[in-house]
Amino acid sequence: MEHLDVIVVGSGISGISAAWHLQNRCPDKSYAILEKRDRMGGTWDLFRYPGVRADTDMYTLGFHFHPWTGQAIAKGGPILDYLKSTAAESGVDAHIRFNHKVIKADWRSAENRWIVRVERVSPGSRIASSVTLSCSFLVLCSGYYYYEEGHSPRFAGSEAFQGEIVHPQFWPDSLSYTGKHVVVIGSGSTAVTLVPALADSGAAHVTMLQRSPTYVMAEPDRDILAERLRRLLPQTAAYSAVRWKNIVRKSAFYWACRRWPRRMRARLIEMARRQLPGGYDVDRHFGPQYNPWDQRLCVAPNGDLFRTIREGRTEMITDTITRFTATGILLDSGRELPADIIVTATGLNLQLFGGTSVSIDGRPVDLSRTMVYKGSMLTGVPNMVFTFGYTNASWTLKADLVSEFACRLLTYMAAHGLVRVTAEHPGDDVEERPFIEDFTPGYVLRVLDWMPRQGSRNPWRVNHNYLRDLAVIRRGGVAGEGLRFASDCPDVVAATRN
Repeated sequence: MEHLDVIVVGSGISGISAAWHLQNRCPDKSYAILEKRDRMGGTWDLFRYPGVRADTDMYTLGFHFHPWTGQAIAKGGPILDYLKSTAAESGVDAHIRFNHKVIKADWRSAENRWIVRVERVSPGSRIASSVTLSCSFLVLCSGYYYYEEGHSPRFAGSEAFQGEIVHPQFWPDSLSYTGKHVVVIGSGSTAVTLVPALADSGAAHVTMLQRSPTYVMAEPDRDILAERLRRLLPQTAAYSAVRWKNIVRKSAFYWACRRWPRRMRARLIEMARRQLPGGYDVDRHFGPQYNPWDQRLCVAPNGDLFRTIREGRTEMITDTITRFTATGILLDSGRELPADIIVTATGLNLQLFGGTSVSIDGRPVDLSRTMVYKGSMLTGVPNMVFTFGYTNASWTLKADLVSEFACRLLTYMAAHGLVRVTAEHPGDDVEERPFIEDFTPGYVLRVLDWMPRQGSRNPWRVNHNYLRDLAVIRRGGVAGEGLRFASDCPDVVAATRN
């Protein structure tokens, strides 16, 4: 059985971050990246629908160690190219083992190692074989999307519809929408991206059908300050300055939304009103009942969604569906929407650890009975970290912090002759809370019951706040409260506590 010091699961943003940090901070550690698909890039390779793009700025979605030099809000293609170039330039790509799907990871206490069972599919073959690896430390970087299945509610009458029904997560390359009427069901970032992209690339008319509205902000896809600084400063310095500008600006905006929700709600609706024709029912179509950042805010680069509405090529409808018909969708209001294609941008299903079954000495870990430690470890689960990004900021900010923390743990353990680290549950001293608080989109509410819990205070609290996490994760002590270390020699552990 092949043994590695570290196994990284997933080759998207989180996996590349973990591997880069391992190479630079723990160069003596052997590692491999196990990727279940035949291509790297994670989300940015999976999603291929028209207009797919980031819904946050690339100066924070990009890695701190590899400056982004493109547009502030980028399309999926350039983002994937950036990830591939980052992996290639650092040599990370040489460590990726494609078509390796991790099925089960079992911690063996007697051996202080993980036994990892992998299903491997050879290129061009549907026949899977199994391989077993072992590692001393496991880093789970498989995001939280269920790649095999998106969330698609059952719509009455869907079997009667004579056109095509498409989910954005599985957009067919052969789908032609030129000159056709398209109805996009949904109100999240995917729908807000798709609607103007379809309208701008040949669809005869696009309707965005939403049960309830969301907040949509127009933002420029270029950062003028970034472009100026690149001309005046070295690349790394310019990138760092813009990155920190965006971190502080967005943190302040989020804080203002939570501190003054009614005022910020009015401001967001007024900003939308300025982008729309006179007399437009802004409150109905862009005025949610929830407060800003109870769900993610959607971004319209250069106001593209508003522009297509002004031009009459896109229509917003806020209503509920009675049923699909042969030629479209019948609404509860009695109106029928004609459609050649219906796109169900109805959300995603969440799945932790890419579906990997985690157990300890053969006993499955019940995630709902664990608590998160520093947003990256589970209580009672040794030698494992995982990445779950921010709900209100770029995923990469958290991924880099988790990668750094994992490397600090590995370095500390090697320096003190330690073989195991486990986060401890604080017991009744800390109140248990849902893993994700104050964030209420459907894809989160559907899974809270089986997800880990968080605590009411650090280090067990999940801080969706990068500035706070800098103190807790990056600058906090490695051997701090809540961690238990073990060694083959008890005297070694005692020495680390003195």
